[in-house]
Amino acid sequence: MILESSRSEKKIVDVRAFTLSQAGGDYHAQDQSHWIVGQIATPMSRYVEYRNSRKSWGIDVLGTVVVEVEASDGTVGFGVSTGGVPAAWIIENHLSRFIKGKSVTQIELIWDQMFRSTQYYGRKGIALNAISAVDLALWDLLGRVRSEPVYDLIGGRVRDEIKFYATGPRPDLAKEIGFIGGKLPLRFGPASGDDGFKENVDSFARMREKVGDDFWLMYDCWMSLDLPYAKRLVNALRPSRLRWIEECFIPDDYWSYRELKKSVPPDVLVTTGEHEATRYGFRMLLDWKCADIIQPDVGWCGGLTELLRISALADAHEVLTVPHASSVYSYHFVITRHNSPFTEFLMMAPDAASVVPMLHPLLLDEPVPHNGKLRLPTKPGFGVELNRALPLERMKAL
Repeated sequence: MILESSRSEKKIVDVRAFTLSQAGGDYHAQDQSHWIVGQIATPMSRYVEYRNSRKSWGIDVLGTVVVEVEASDGTVGFGVSTGGVPAAWIIENHLSRFIKGKSVTQIELIWDQMFRSTQYYGRKGIALNAISAVDLALWDLLGRVRSEPVYDLIGGRVRDEIKFYATGPRPDLAKEIGFIGGKLPLRFGPASGDDGFKENVDSFARMREKVGDDFWLMYDCWMSLDLPYAKRLVNALRPSRLRWIEECFIPDDYWSYRELKKSVPPDVLVTTGEHEATRYGFRMLLDWKCADIIQPDVGWCGGLTELLRISALADAHEVLTVPHASSVYSYHFVITRHNSPFTEFLMMAPDAASVVPMLHPLLLDEPVPHNGKLRLPTKPGFGVELNRALPLERMKAL
């Protein structure tokens, strides 16, 4: 028997992809009563039959994908994302060939081969979700093999704790809990006419009265607006001290983001990037000066490996990187970067009145902020465990 001479020689011997139909990595799979289902305007809000519920047009149809990678010493790392059956199929039937047999340290090589091999059908969307889930599992595995938290693997902490703003319909409660700001979901898009526009403005003003002048207050537009509406909305919200306006347009409309950024007053920030992917998409946003803050989702943009590249580009452009909510997978990144001075916490309680783990019940030991702050534990990998009591279904390779 040949013994491995060092930890860097441990090989990956298996890759397993699972799906989960209930809430987990795909946090949109909530009951109809949950605020995240029915209180956000979307690109589908132009159609009256799909206006009142994101589930009505299928935001929850993909479900969760869970990836396990196993090393030759039996150590297992895992990662999660949105993607369900399509992503799991890609992992088992395509991406696995670039993972099995590699050293646990060859994350860069694996990423590059996965990305280049999926160009003819990927570049964004499901393929990048699948790559992201694998990449997160690889970082988790490396941390467990080395008995180090992921944040130490990517440079170490630059601060002792993370500060959070909260996303949800109750910024007033978020302020009481200790968050530095609150981001409201925009309820109405252009198709709701002047009445919807007025309610957007009035509800923001009412919330400003509740939270006071010094608390950050933002609007999440979730790709639901057009350029004239966005400009008009920013101007109408200025008296209410709008901190930033987020993701007004679909990701590929770089032209509208650039024009909006040029037109807004200097005290209002433009942010976007939740549904953008890879350094190439973010390079467009940065080179064209489309945003003051970019907001990649580490589970969708290409994983931690690509997020590090995106952040480096943003840093060179003097633009902040504040990841879209993705629990521990973004926390380990944020605590290592000066250009990520705070991050997002998605209020996943149905009424947004309390702090609950974002990816419950899929993750065990998932940390949550207290008084709007969080100190990450020193556990290996991402510091969480997979809840194996859930009905995870293996996607078998053909």
